[in-house]
Amino acid sequence: MASITKYDKFLKNQLNGVGVIDFDTDTLKLALVTSAYVPAATTHDFFDDITNEVTGTGYTAGGVTLTGVTLTETAGTVKLDADNVTVTQSGAGFSNARYGILYKSTGTAGTSPLFAYIDFVTDVGNVASDLSVNWNAAGISTWT
Repeated sequence: MASITKYDKFLKNQLNGVGVIDFDTDTLKLALVTSAYVPAATTHDFFDDITNEVTGTGYTAGGVTLTGVTLTETAGTVKLDADNVTVTQSGAGFSNARYGILYKSTGTAGTSPLFAYIDFVTDVGNVASDLSVNWNAAGISTWT
């Protein structure tokens, strides 16, 4: 079962106006990295901290752009959601994605803030079939 963990500096940076993410209008992406990347939720804050991105047909460096992004608030709970992500199958694809990095893309790694990562628990890929990342029915993330 995959789990989503927020990068600790995300909220502090949001409140301090550093690398602010406008979830309604900014380009949000899901980048895929191998198990050689070691998540550091307490220290990683921008995409330039991310290493060991997967390579292979069907995947573009920098990740997949999230579509259908919504940010809603109900009774004090804010929910981030988006369409599920699919990386199309290719025999020349990849089979070694262990983590998915959620971030705002500015086009420059050093100014592209991270907000969460997904631990797939085991390596996943798109060699044998499409890779589908299906968000929880409750959304990608919620904050209260």
